[in-house]
Amino acid sequence: MRFPLFPRIREIVDDVGTRLRVSIDACPGGALTVIEDPGRPGAARVLLDACGTELLGGYIMSARLALASGLPDEFTAGAFAASFHLAREPEPAIVIRQPEGGRFAIPAAFWDKLYAELCMVIAHGRRFDREPAVRLH
Repeated sequence: MRFPLFPRIREIVDDVGTRLRVSIDACPGGALTVIEDPGRPGAARVLLDACGTELLGGYIMSARLALASGLPDEFTAGAFAASFHLAREPEPAIVIRQPEGGRFAIPAAFWDKLYAELCMVIAHGRRFDREPAVRLH
């Protein structure tokens, strides 16, 4: 049986067919998670290290539980610094801002599926922290 090499790429689809692409690959220092809108090439995308990926997963769950009352922003520093903000108007979304990447909004329709995908991404990412990256060219 052959197992796929990285990068690992998955697309999440909401109820109306809008897509969100989530990929993970090895980078110096661990794993890199990329979240982007495949329907808008050249649009902003999110680049998160392991800490940022775990924070986003936790922030999604917190946003679901605190939507009516609001939620304080969260921040992560480092090479892939990001801020996470719960926007409630005009529609609920988690807004991620990065110094180099601009603004990326994740509508509530994606939260459950993205949370589940991030759980798998985090597990794969832990392997990158323990094993050196091997590349075949």
